[in-house]
Amino acid sequence: MGGTLPLLAQGTPVPSVTTDSTTTMEMDGPVDRRNQPSMLEFGISPYYAFVAGDVTAKGGYGAGIHLRKSLDHLFSVRLDALYARSKGDNEAGDLTDGNRRHDTDWYSGTAYGVVTLNNFKYKGDIRDWNVLLMAGAGFNYFQSEFQCTDEVRGFTNCNGTNQPFVEGRNGEVDLEFQTHAAFGFAVNRRLSPRVNIGIEYQALVPLGNRADLVDGYDPRNSSSDFRDVQNVAGISLNINLGDISKRSEPRYWVNALTPIKDDIAILNRRVDDATLDSDGDGIVNSVDQENDTPAGVPVDSRGRTLDSDKDGVPDFRDLEPFFPPREGEVVDADGVVTKRIDAPLTQNEIQALIDTSIARAIAEGNMGNNTTRINTAGGAIYLPMIYFNLNSSDIKYEDYGQLASISRVMTANPGMTLIVRGYTDRTGNAQINQRLSYQRARNVIDHLVENGGIERERFILQYRGEEEAIVPLDRSRVNRRVEFLTGMGDATEDAAPEGMMEEDRN
Repeated sequence: MGGTLPLLAQGTPVPSVTTDSTTTMEMDGPVDRRNQPSMLEFGISPYYAFVAGDVTAKGGYGAGIHLRKSLDHLFSVRLDALYARSKGDNEAGDLTDGNRRHDTDWYSGTAYGVVTLNNFKYKGDIRDWNVLLMAGAGFNYFQSEFQCTDEVRGFTNCNGTNQPFVEGRNGEVDLEFQTHAAFGFAVNRRLSPRVNIGIEYQALVPLGNRADLVDGYDPRNSSSDFRDVQNVAGISLNINLGDISKRSEPRYWVNALTPIKDDIAILNRRVDDATLDSDGDGIVNSVDQENDTPAGVPVDSRGRTLDSDKDGVPDFRDLEPFFPPREGEVVDADGVVTKRIDAPLTQNEIQALIDTSIARAIAEGNMGNNTTRINTAGGAIYLPMIYFNLNSSDIKYEDYGQLASISRVMTANPGMTLIVRGYTDRTGNAQINQRLSYQRARNVIDHLVENGGIERERFILQYRGEEEAIVPLDRSRVNRRVEFLTGMGDATEDAAPEGMMEEDRN
């Protein structure tokens, strides 16, 4: 009549564990990077600078800084600031032969959209290389000094004659706000979670009426036939800014599937923790009340070592695990009664045992449909009902103690005859339920004969299938039962139902 389910052996499969979705489990292991903000990249770049225009480029120098923020694993945005000084010289004859030459200072700011090309593949985890394309737009200011020739008029210091390239005599294009389109390419190498280096190239294409003045020679006044382009190429040192314990690396370094793999690793970790069974008794630590149970011993659903007869000796050491001692009897370390009281129980002693069982059942909330009342000359006796799992006739290990108590009552009262009546719930086929209820009653009688030493003639086997249900529910456990009845002098045993195996009908 106890309220816990025993387990027969170590290693019983652990049922799935459901946890509240708001529960936080503290553990080591992978960090969930999916919802972490990412770090911001700051870069410094020295550049080789040149203008592609009407004058042969002689090179120059420049410097830039940028900030780059990842949007996801493929796309990011980048803001650049650039200064470049570019030179050009056609070297056409002496200083007075109409040679073209310029020195240009360029200042600009550009906003780029960036796509990481090598993160379209899904192998690997952290990328060692970041290959990217950039496209964007921005604003610029540039000023240029250029050698005056007879083809150039209208600019400061240029009067339409060839002049040498000398300070104070050159043509000048003054600073003025202008817009541009920009394109770029870069390859970066990751050195650590914070640092990477790279090589990159940018082309900035001016827009508007100053588009061909970067080298100083206006197509309206010269033979120029295409706009000028400011170019820079160089190396970059890039540092990721932010608290590395709270922010992930920029996501363009991380495989798009890595956060999913992290989620799976975290879930597996939680499952492992929730199903941890330190002593291997089949009960997870979270509900196990004895985490040091010896290997191989039977336990109940809370991991406690079973003591079926409540004599203080656990079943795995008890030589008489289902023989509860009477009041006044003493058991040794092996669970054996050393001073047995062999006199038959009086009616009052039987009633006292039953009353004790009833009181325990009431205290555990298991009274009601768990017992059968038997009226005798000495008063009412309550015998427990035995319940079965769905579609099963096997006696559960937890009921062995109850059956041992019934054996003891019958041993003390040799004139008692019991009707053992089997039932089923209302699921399944009615004919199958008839056979199942018969087999349940048959198994209980066999157990009492084999383990309790009671003569088979003292039992009357009856079965009712799905009839006489206690509760009107199809799958109710209360209906899957065996009852014990007496006081019916004219009761007869039911014949085995059709369809039973021959050995079950004998």
